[in-house]
Amino acid sequence: MKKLLTSIKGDAFGGITAGIVALPLALAFGVSSGLGPSAGLYGAIFIGFFAALFGGTPTQISGPTAPMTAVSLVIIAGLIATNDGDVSKALPAILTIFFLAGLIQIVLGFLGLGKYIRYIPYPVVSGFMTAIGLIIILTQLLPSLGYSPKQDEAFVEQFKPQAKEVILKNILEEEVGDNVLVIEDFKETIKKASTIEDEQALVLKESQILAAKEASGALGALKVLPRAIKNINLLELVLALGTIIIVFGFKKITTKIPSTLVALIVMSGISVGFGFDYMKIQEIPSGLPLPNLEMFTSFSFGAITPYLFTALTLSLLGSIDSLLTSVVADNMTKTKHNSNRELVGQGIGNSIASIFGGIPGAGATIRTVVNINSGGKTRLSGMIASVVLLIILLGLGPVASKIPAAVLAGILITVGIGVMDYKGLKAISSLPKDIKIGPIKFSSEVFIMFIVLLLSTFWDLIYAVGIGLVIASLFFMKKIGDLTAQRSDVKSLKEEVWLDEANFPAELKNEVFIKHVKGPLFFGYTSDFQVLSKQIPDTAKTVVIRLELMQYIDQSGLYAMEDVLLNLNKKKINILFVNLSKQPRFMMERIDIIPDLIPLEQIFEDFDICMQWIKTNIKHQE
Repeated sequence: MKKLLTSIKGDAFGGITAGIVALPLALAFGVSSGLGPSAGLYGAIFIGFFAALFGGTPTQISGPTAPMTAVSLVIIAGLIATNDGDVSKALPAILTIFFLAGLIQIVLGFLGLGKYIRYIPYPVVSGFMTAIGLIIILTQLLPSLGYSPKQDEAFVEQFKPQAKEVILKNILEEEVGDNVLVIEDFKETIKKASTIEDEQALVLKESQILAAKEASGALGALKVLPRAIKNINLLELVLALGTIIIVFGFKKITTKIPSTLVALIVMSGISVGFGFDYMKIQEIPSGLPLPNLEMFTSFSFGAITPYLFTALTLSLLGSIDSLLTSVVADNMTKTKHNSNRELVGQGIGNSIASIFGGIPGAGATIRTVVNINSGGKTRLSGMIASVVLLIILLGLGPVASKIPAAVLAGILITVGIGVMDYKGLKAISSLPKDIKIGPIKFSSEVFIMFIVLLLSTFWDLIYAVGIGLVIASLFFMKKIGDLTAQRSDVKSLKEEVWLDEANFPAELKNEVFIKHVKGPLFFGYTSDFQVLSKQIPDTAKTVVIRLELMQYIDQSGLYAMEDVLLNLNKKKINILFVNLSKQPRFMMERIDIIPDLIPLEQIFEDFDICMQWIKTNIKHQE
């Protein structure tokens, strides 16, 4: 009983502490996503509760994270742009994609695919995480300088001609949809278009949307950064810098109290207390979160079809993010998480969060570490953390709405600095230069990392990861192919002798040649393997192919093996297999290499049995 009470006490203290740590980050990630602070809070509440309840890592605290928010930001910005800058119109499609991502995670868990996440190469993860940090920092530079593209009149003015074109295009598309765009009614269209000049408010609104779109993302932020620097709001800059200084400085005093929370309270208190005229975050609605059923009632498969791959990527990213945190929790608690159950829990949490308008999330490393260090031991701690956030939402929503946007920008900049992979960056100079193009040598690991880093930061996070995986796979296949080819050169017995070949009859060494296949036979190595028949001298009448080190053969390797055997058969060369493994044998039996080209009596379990066959059936020729 005493042990149970101690565990509950630890879970309560750990959950409360983790919930307090999560508050400023949830608000900041919500603002960064483009859906507002409430979306971040809703995500932290629902993901945290249900991922803890159904997940496979008892001490894990889940909620919006930097990687998930960065990808969500791309999805949200894209859909808002396609809906004329109207968040309410885009919201059902946005939440549907988040819902699908959660469902995919559940399916991944039920299929038992959690264990395969670890095969993603480190350079891809490293480049992606560093890009996440850069994206967060770059996108928060503008609010930390107090610059809003929508409020820069000179900048917005540049987009008025384009805004008029967009408005006219919308009128035409509307009439095409209503089937009234015909010659007889074209005068009505001209009449509508003629009113655009008088509708200054409409043009201004569209111009502001286009200006915000131009300044969105990391690249957009860099484009307008010179304008932002010329129009610095010193108050906002001081609030952001003060926040950053407190976040990093307070950690040197103590780590028992979350420095982000201290920065949030201190800087917000100063702003409100002194009555500063600052930019506030969006208002946080009071009351319980309500489900957004419009995502189901107005569901359109065509609207989200282009984003299905994005939903899949979002689910994979959330899975990787969560399972990495699970490993950290395992190391700290000396336990073992259930990866597939964890994916199911994360998927349930993300799906439910999307219904209530929350942004997606994953296992959060910092919050999980805080929970464990504060005494959290069971899934109750994660559920308590979510309840704490719900209480804060219900009781302090109006107060939280007064938080300066620059303060959250400062918190996010510290998150961006912290999330970058410094371990991978430090290793750049020490990694071997294993790739050569012309006179230039470079490290394939560094090349992959920078490709993913640059493409993620300035183009597209989703495609960057896909391209990184493809490049990493190609480099890996080349390395394995080169290594296998280097180790598996065809050599006569005089040049290479294994221990069990030492007593091979000297008089048969010209008639019998031995081939050692020292690795998998796959499509990266087939061209080198196919030179086998050309390397065997005319004196050879029998070829022994030793296969104990060839544990795997793919379809390309299978047909390469078939071509070599056919060439040897044409030359009337006898072929003997030794130590053929189960998987290659199964593949060869499927296309009748066995027994058509290699009879069963010419397949031997070990080299000693093969030697007896050779001594019995092969005679030395003068």
